[in-house]
Amino acid sequence: MKKISLELKNYTDSLWLGNRRNHLYSKSVMSCLITICMLLLTFMTFGSERAIGRTGNDTDVSRWADQHFAKGKIPPFSFLYDGKSSDTFIKNWQYKAEKIATAELNSVVKLYSYTDPQSGLVVKCTVTCFTDFPSVEWVLHFSNTSAKNTPVIEQAAAIDQTFVSNEKGTFILHHSKGSNAERVDFQMRHDKLQQGKSFYSTPDGGRSSDHAAFPFFNIEMPGNQGVIVAIGWTGKWYSNVLLSDEKTVSLKSGMEKMKLILYPQEEIRTPKICLLFWKGEEKMTGHNQFRQFILAHHTRKVNGHYAEYPLSGSFDYGDPAPCGEYNCLTEKFAVALVERYQRFRILPEVFWLDAGWYTGCGWDKENGGWWQNVGNWTVDKDRFPNGLKPVADAVHQTGSKFMVWFEPERVMKGTQIYREHPEWLLKTLPESDNSLFNLGNKEACKWLTDYISNLLRNEGIDYYRQDFNFDPYPYWEANDKPGRVGISEIRHIEGLYAFWDGLLERFPNLLIDNCASGGRRIDLETTSRSAPLWRTDYQYGEPNGYQCHTFGLNYYLPIHGTAIYKTDSYTFRSSLSAAAVMNWEVTGKESESILEIQKRITDYKELRPYFYGDYYPLTQSWNNQDEDMWLAYQLNRPIEGDGIILAFRRKDCKQETIQVKLGGLEKTRDYELNIIDYGLKMTRLGGELMAGFELTIPQKPSSLMVRYHRIENK
Repeated sequence: MKKISLELKNYTDSLWLGNRRNHLYSKSVMSCLITICMLLLTFMTFGSERAIGRTGNDTDVSRWADQHFAKGKIPPFSFLYDGKSSDTFIKNWQYKAEKIATAELNSVVKLYSYTDPQSGLVVKCTVTCFTDFPSVEWVLHFSNTSAKNTPVIEQAAAIDQTFVSNEKGTFILHHSKGSNAERVDFQMRHDKLQQGKSFYSTPDGGRSSDHAAFPFFNIEMPGNQGVIVAIGWTGKWYSNVLLSDEKTVSLKSGMEKMKLILYPQEEIRTPKICLLFWKGEEKMTGHNQFRQFILAHHTRKVNGHYAEYPLSGSFDYGDPAPCGEYNCLTEKFAVALVERYQRFRILPEVFWLDAGWYTGCGWDKENGGWWQNVGNWTVDKDRFPNGLKPVADAVHQTGSKFMVWFEPERVMKGTQIYREHPEWLLKTLPESDNSLFNLGNKEACKWLTDYISNLLRNEGIDYYRQDFNFDPYPYWEANDKPGRVGISEIRHIEGLYAFWDGLLERFPNLLIDNCASGGRRIDLETTSRSAPLWRTDYQYGEPNGYQCHTFGLNYYLPIHGTAIYKTDSYTFRSSLSAAAVMNWEVTGKESESILEIQKRITDYKELRPYFYGDYYPLTQSWNNQDEDMWLAYQLNRPIEGDGIILAFRRKDCKQETIQVKLGGLEKTRDYELNIIDYGLKMTRLGGELMAGFELTIPQKPSSLMVRYHRIENK
């Protein structure tokens, strides 16, 4: 074993705080820090000459990339080519490294190319190193530059890397399940890794965050350190984590099924891999760095700043049977509802028109269900004789935005797209009523981008909501040609990103709401372009489930949302997130009080900024769905020196009091706490609050909110 004495040392905390202070570090200070860190890096190299990343303290990611993608080294990815492992030949391929210009702030982009002079295959690895976070990410492209087909490429692992801890000890994989419309959606799990036993994850049906897997996880290593991994692939990715010995863990991840040749001049991409190295007293150090990293580098930017996602309001969702969604809504009623919201002074920031506005939908029409007419992307003129523009105009007159639902990738038999463009549809055998619109067809993708763009422009639509209510993998699998396993999936996902990027480029202020039967399509690539404003289809309005979903998703993502159905404190607080949907009825006797709705809108806008801060779970994160327990969490803003605590005692819980340990406070500073529900205020040292603080809720089910702020020295 050959060792290179370049040790990894701390600089993450300073980088992270620099980001929070809007990157106001001077170039000279940052340069000095980076220089020091470069001198203190550590790497190990085994006989295979694949660089082994020693996590140590915290990583200078630019040097990490240079070491791991160096000439003569086996890079941290792998594949089989003509039946041979890339480890056995890639060092002998032609190598090139270059720096690429980028408009992304606080980042350096490098392109490493590996070329086979015999077959003409080029593997390009585009690596982004971030200077404000200890994070690095990359994506591979395979290109055939020759005039003939390549040999078979298979088992492409976008990452194939081993991490070595500085010390022996326990390795824990912190991971989540995705969404399946259940109370346990996004629940965190903490599995102690066992030597020689791999931990394999993949979504079932081709949606990236379904019930089987979630493409964000944290590998905690001995010595209070670890690496958070994020995968950017809105399809059937996989990850395999293996503990080799007491100090070593390996990670492989990529697209699960790929075995194909490339045609002359053809290129494909792989999943994107992101690593964030962390060091701290406990795992939430890494999770909070990652949350801020997501805001800085993987959140939609509007006017140069990450977008604050809205408080939305529906068009009085919940019409009588046999109506469903919005297939009974009319132009006049929609405009009247907007005027009603304005008169009651309960305007949302966005009016949300969901499924059922398009041709063919209607309670009194044969096959008039919203799901039966996806593929008819024209406005139903029976109910909206002047299109959606009058509704949009009424919304804009109030100062709000207008968002409309689409499901363009699903096409039902008999609809307009089914009839007019059958060549753009992927079908399964035996054929079902659903077809998949083939975004992998460039002509189809361009047509859809132009068509939806014109709808948004002509109908006055500000924000775009995209749903996806069926599994695409059977369609991809059924349409792969012999010798081309995985090509349909690759092309479709490339097309999805091109479609969304096309919309975002044409409409600089556009926000995309990413829905897929709730939150079944959340990954690094979709997060970069959108946010899940309706994160689960779990039974509408059940508050304890909503608590669980917030609790789990907050580990990784600061921006997500769900609906608020009632104005009582327990239900309202259970639904709080960085985004929310007001699903209060405003037309019937069962409606919530107007005054209470007004109060909750004010409360929400005051509380929303905290959800962009740091997150600390205060109760257990596993098996937290039961009715006989507490659930509590904290949101902290270290720069502002304030935060909130939200706690819930459920209906069968016998404990009136629990003790929690707050996080992220300054131990020697005083904090004033305002226990909202009891009208009590007190002052405590940060160190006391972090050592233990009692929360008491006498009634059940009930909730508690505590707001606190740091007392500034005079």
